[in-house]
Amino acid sequence: MYSPAATATSPRAAADQLNVRSGPGTSYSVVRVLPEGSIIHIYCQTPGSTVTGPYGTSNIWDNISNSQYISDAYVNTGSDGYVADRCS
Repeated sequence: MYSPAATATSPRAAADQLNVRSGPGTSYSVVRVLPEGSIIHIYCQTPGSTVTGPYGTSNIWDNISNSQYISDAYVNTGSDGYVADRCS
C-alpha cells in the first residue's frame, strides 16, 4: 500500500494522510494534510520530536515549505540520516 521507492531528490510521503505541521514536532499545529504518494521537495531538515513511521524511528523533520514540516519517518529518502542541509 505504500508508495514505491523514490530518490532523495523526489521523495514520496508514505501515509494515507500525512499531517504537515507548523514546526518540527507533533506538538505543533496541523496546517494541511498530504495524500499518500505525494512527491515532496525537502528544503532543509531539522531535529524535533521523535516519531515512528513506515521508514523507521526518527527525530528528523523535513521542511517542505515555509513553516511546514513532516516527519522524516514517513518519507522514503533512501537514508536514515540527513539528506538535505540543516534548517537555519
